[in-house]
Amino acid sequence: MLNSRNLLSGKGKYLFGFMLLLFITVICAASSVTDGNDFNIARKEVLLRRIGHEILLQSGDSTSRVLPIKKIADNEYQIRFENDLTFQPESLVNTTRRLLAQDPLARDYIVNVLNSGNSSVAYGYAISKNKKDDIIACLGRVQPRARYMINIKFKSTGINTTKNKYLLGSLPFLAFVGFIFLRSVKPRRALTHGENTGMYTLGSVLFDAKNRKLTINGKAIDLTGTETRVLLIFALSPNETIERSRLQKEIWEDEGVIVGRSLDMFISKLRKKLEVDPNIKIAVIRGKGYKLEINA
Repeated sequence: MLNSRNLLSGKGKYLFGFMLLLFITVICAASSVTDGNDFNIARKEVLLRRIGHEILLQSGDSTSRVLPIKKIADNEYQIRFENDLTFQPESLVNTTRRLLAQDPLARDYIVNVLNSGNSSVAYGYAISKNKKDDIIACLGRVQPRARYMINIKFKSTGINTTKNKYLLGSLPFLAFVGFIFLRSVKPRRALTHGENTGMYTLGSVLFDAKNRKLTINGKAIDLTGTETRVLLIFALSPNETIERSRLQKEIWEDEGVIVGRSLDMFISKLRKKLEVDPNIKIAVIRGKGYKLEINA
């Protein structure tokens, strides 16, 4: 029973390690997606500045500046100019189409040209990757010279947003799972030899779990089967508190009967057999259980 339980504990350690690796992978993936989004935004802003530059040239202005691109909402940007200008709607439509075609995520968008003097919409149109859904009006009419701002709102693809929400939303869940495994999988310290041989060094005492024997100063002391099972639980977790309920369950559950006083009796017997070494004792942890204390 103990061997199978230890095997499960080992599997739990591997599973915890896997969950921790998955947790780190998700963080890296989320970071990569964020970095990718930042790159796409920077690329989009460069294209928008290029649109502003060409609009100025078409207006006959080769000296004034395109002001820094302003992000006014999610997926919406504003192109601003230093001086007044004029524009032809057809040239504006063709310029935005040609330049934004270089951005694979900018296939559907709405353009509004605002007069900054009175915030009125001087011209507007919509472009879709499906050209039959384009909405374009009033071509061929040159707009009067004024201080214009061009707002371009892009349709969200939903891909990056979904990835971010999925990846970042999974982090609390993975953290919770990792916490559960961290609480439930406690490291088992194999002393000196290890579980394969069944030999454990407890201070100056050599505990042979397979042959149910203690060796102290060359003297062998036999253990009963139940004493061996109890001491093995302590040997696998030295200096750690072992709950009384756990001891009772692991030792007597298979027999179908759990008697509280039986545990106390076996603990008392083990104490007498270990008392030869003053650095070893089974201490009572009030309200919790017992601890095999080994002082170096």
